[in-house]
Amino acid sequence: MWITAQREAVEQARKKGLFNRSAGRAVKADPDLADGIQRQLEARVLSLMGLARRAGTLELGFDAVRLSLKAVRPVWRIEASDGAADGREKLDRLARSAWGDIPVLGCFDAETLGRASGREAIVHALLKSGAQAKAFKETVRKLEGFRDIKGFHSQ
Repeated sequence: MWITAQREAVEQARKKGLFNRSAGRAVKADPDLADGIQRQLEARVLSLMGLARRAGTLELGFDAVRLSLKAVRPVWRIEASDGAADGREKLDRLARSAWGDIPVLGCFDAETLGRASGREAIVHALLKSGAQAKAFKETVRKLEGFRDIKGFHSQ
């Protein structure tokens, strides 16, 4: 079965019994299927961050991100949803002036980002090119179909 990675598509397919047609038999889809997919995508994004940290392609902390932005075009910037706006805005300006638009993931809080990267809390991170970058991008794009990936903008 294949379905678009969007909450509405999953919920519509579940409600209309479209999984039955694809499977060729009766399939009982859990009412919380879309939420489960979202949780799995979130876990995958966080896991890829941990892998990138271990591979040396994830910079952590304001100073490391600031220095990296001056030297290397990042693949993604990662900002804690509960981080202070002034630090994020400084890095936004620096990134835009150096590289133009860089995608920003901001839907996880500092504690969640910290757990993913083996630290207590992380507010600013930067993903550089590497083995995890492509998978990270694809997974975040799928996650975007289930939740706002720039959570701090809605605060």
